[in-house]
Amino acid sequence: SGPHHLCKGSLRGSSNPLPSPQAELAWAPPRGLEANLEVRPGESWNHADPVSYKEADSAPGKPGISADEGDGGLQICRVCGDKATGYHFNVMTCEGCKGFFRRAMKRNTRLRCPFRKGTCEITRKTRRQCQACRLRKCLESGMKKEMIMSDAAVEQRRALIRRKKREQMDTQLVGAKGLTEEQQTMIRELMDAQTRTFDTTFSNFKNFRLPEALSSGGEVPESLQTPVGEEAAKWSQIREDLCSLKVSLRLRAEDGSVWNYKPQADSCGREIFSLLPHMADMSTYMFKGIINFAKVISHFRDLPIEDQISLLKGATFELCQLRFNTVFNAETGTWECGRLSYCLEDPAGGFQQLLLEPMLKFHYRLKKLQLHQEEYVLMQAISLFSPDRPGVVQCSVVDQLQERFAIALKAYIECNRPQPAYRFLFLKIMAMLTELRSINAQHTQRLLRIQDIHPFASPLMRELFNITDG
Repeated sequence: SGPHHLCKGSLRGSSNPLPSPQAELAWAPPRGLEANLEVRPGESWNHADPVSYKEADSAPGKPGISADEGDGGLQICRVCGDKATGYHFNVMTCEGCKGFFRRAMKRNTRLRCPFRKGTCEITRKTRRQCQACRLRKCLESGMKKEMIMSDAAVEQRRALIRRKKREQMDTQLVGAKGLTEEQQTMIRELMDAQTRTFDTTFSNFKNFRLPEALSSGGEVPESLQTPVGEEAAKWSQIREDLCSLKVSLRLRAEDGSVWNYKPQADSCGREIFSLLPHMADMSTYMFKGIINFAKVISHFRDLPIEDQISLLKGATFELCQLRFNTVFNAETGTWECGRLSYCLEDPAGGFQQLLLEPMLKFHYRLKKLQLHQEEYVLMQAISLFSPDRPGVVQCSVVDQLQERFAIALKAYIECNRPQPAYRFLFLKIMAMLTELRSINAQHTQRLLRIQDIHPFASPLMRELFNITDG
């Protein structure tokens, strides 16, 4: 069937609720871009709870061990038998005996036992009755005068503890402090949209067509026969486009068996076209998810339907590649899509020659940045809200939105990435988006050339890439 044309009045009167991602992403004939742009509610955001801290002011030379630690049970003061709070001046003591020992040593006065015995029993109740015997008990327990810090040193140590506590708290809550409430809301909405519209297990990708090597076979279509005459020039261009893009496919069936497909080496055309129907099915599946992603974003829904369509037409391929990068395994050169995995076969020139292919080079370079999911979704938003896409009317509005997402990305990096190690990450990401924009243009030209020889694009692909019936 021909492409679905964009009827601009179909959305405005629609009040249908947004279908679930499973229903929306199921393999079915697309209803057209505008019919797919429906409203979807957002969800909530969970903040991390602040961490509580306990100040320790024990003297140096002994670890600040809590009285409830160490032996696993409650510890008692070695001087008076009260509940101990930790090691103080080398001995496990209570706060009272700690303070008494510090004061007694600093006063440096000679204490005498009022009972003239020097053997008073020191308990929690009697410890105030005889300072001399209490001090003697402190020294006999092992408390050391040389471990007492000066007042200035004590204040300096406490200031250091307070500063470290503030730094630790800042580290825990840096995201909430460094990002504005609006930016946090934007990132929450994007993460929600990504979660609800992109299943990295590809469990909903079903009923796809397989290459001939995995299907029941059959005659080679006429369009795949060896070309003659004027068609030979077109074939030559397509072969040049795809000579380094031979993709192998591995499919793990539900029963655990594994099917492998590798591009054929013959020259009749099947090595170029046999996988295209399957890739068209995968692309259509991904494109539907991206359309759903866009319509979850409130800023996107607020735009006129004409601009929504123009932005999707311009950015869908780029968002598709950003999503594919999240499932790309750079060690094996494989895109791991649930039960399916795709790998580019090495051409005759070897792997280094393969890296000359801009698309593969892009995926390796982007994966090397080891981005967070938040950074991926902000990249998708920056790409989606590009004011210079053909057909965009409210360019200034879209430009302001793109700038807000870019500023949010910069703020997120500054808050969540150690500095200065990642001081150039924002610039690297923006450079990758520029590179992806160039690849998008090259891909569109390739697609049009292939479609001219062998029509394989789905109705949704035809609409997104403005492919008309020849």
